[in-house]
Amino acid sequence: KIAENQPNFFQFSDENLNEAKKIINRYPQKKQASALMPLLYLVQKQNDNWIPLVAMKYLAKLLNISYIQVYEVATFYSMYNLSPVGKYFVQVCTTTPCMISGAEKLVEVCKNKISRKQNELSANKKCSWIEVECLGACVNAPIMQINEDYFEDLDKEKTDEIIDMIIKDKFP
Repeated sequence: KIAENQPNFFQFSDENLNEAKKIINRYPQKKQASALMPLLYLVQKQNDNWIPLVAMKYLAKLLNISYIQVYEVATFYSMYNLSPVGKYFVQVCTTTPCMISGAEKLVEVCKNKISRKQNELSANKKCSWIEVECLGACVNAPIMQINEDYFEDLDKEKTDEIIDMIIKDKFP
C-alpha cells in the first residue's frame, strides 16, 4: 500500500549519506545499482520506518538508474514499507506453528491496543501492526517482530506488556 500524502523532499542525513557511500563503494563500477536494497533499508530507517516516493527518486539519481527500477524493487519486497507504519511496526506471525501456539491472542491484543485494522496507525501515530507469514522462528512460537527485533514464546499477557510499552514510546 502506497501512502497518499507523500512528502515533497528527501535527502540522506550527513551520517546516512556517508553510510550510503560506503555501501555503494562495496560494488564494482557500473554494478553499483546492486546497492539499491541496502539503500532502501537505510532510507526506511531514516524516515520513520517507511519509504516515500520522493526518496525512491532520490535513490535513482544517487545510483544513476531509472526511478522505475527503484520502484520495482521497493514494491516487490514486503520488508519495505511504502506508507507510514509508525515508529514501532509490529508484525505478528500467523502461519500454522504460531497459530497453533496461540497467535490469535497476539492479533487480538494488537486489534484492541493498536488499531482494529491492520496497516492502520494507532491513535497516537506511534505504531501499527500487520499479520505476516513465517518469521522463521517456529520453535519459539508464537512470535512477533517489532522493527528489527523478535519477541518469542509469547502469550496474551507478555504481548499486552510489550504493546503497552511501545504505545508509551518505550522500546521493550
